[in-house]
Amino acid sequence: MDFRYVLIIIAGLVGIVLFCFIFSYLALWLQALVSGAKVGLINIIFMRFRKVPPRLIVESKIMAVKAGIEISPDDLESHFLAGGNVSRVVQALIAADKANIELTFKKAVAIDLAGRDVLEAVQMSVNPKVIGTPLVAGVAKDGIQLKAIALVTVRANIDRLVGGAGAETILARVGEGIVTTIGSANTHKQVLENPELISETVLKKGLDAGTAYEILSIDIADVDVGKNIGAELETDRAEADKKIAQAKAEEKRAMAFAQEQEMRARVQEMKAKVVEAEAQIPLAMAEAFISGNLGIKNNYKL
Repeated sequence: MDFRYVLIIIAGLVGIVLFCFIFSYLALWLQALVSGAKVGLINIIFMRFRKVPPRLIVESKIMAVKAGIEISPDDLESHFLAGGNVSRVVQALIAADKANIELTFKKAVAIDLAGRDVLEAVQMSVNPKVIGTPLVAGVAKDGIQLKAIALVTVRANIDRLVGGAGAETILARVGEGIVTTIGSANTHKQVLENPELISETVLKKGLDAGTAYEILSIDIADVDVGKNIGAELETDRAEADKKIAQAKAEEKRAMAFAQEQEMRARVQEMKAKVVEAEAQIPLAMAEAFISGNLGIKNNYKL
């Protein structure tokens, strides 16, 4: 085959590739142009070299322009390169604008880079979310245990999303408030008759301080009677006193047994000394006979 034909074929393939390459960016540029979004063709081409997906940036820019929000392509690229979710941020800005919620691009970017879902936060500001606490147990002053479950209605606080505590903190604080309220009741019947006392008392504590949410209401979903903790404590105390008394009695018995064994040992020792003394008597008499200190008459008298 002639070498010229090979060059023509290679040039044709290169031309086709370049045409497809340029046409794809040209299509994006035309899409942005007819949508009123100002994104330059050269800028679109160089996005690929900056490892930024041009389609994502162009479509996000078009979405923002159609919603009446002005965001520069450079800001969108910067957020993408920082590891943020560009489309999520733009959607959150549009949702906040429609709901008359003040949210700037800078704040939305900060929320997104902090690891929070900024769009979900905006949606929670419009439609509050209900979160349920786990089963919380508390003991009233009469010793009866009560188990309660609360439903907490919260709304996202946009201004405190960065650096604010999460829903887990809200649930922990509500649980602590429930335990405190039940514990301050004189009787468990007082809580059963007026379960709204729990929600009213807990709500006054300002439990949403320093969190990313605002508590709208706390509703007690269920209250059940648990164990008689007071009776169980009294029983345990009586059992403990019984064991202590048994231990002391056993100690006294052991001491008495030891004293008895000591007395027996002393008696045996005294008996042994008596036997030893009696054994010395014949020897002493024999020595007396030999020495002449003891006569037959004296022996007879003895």
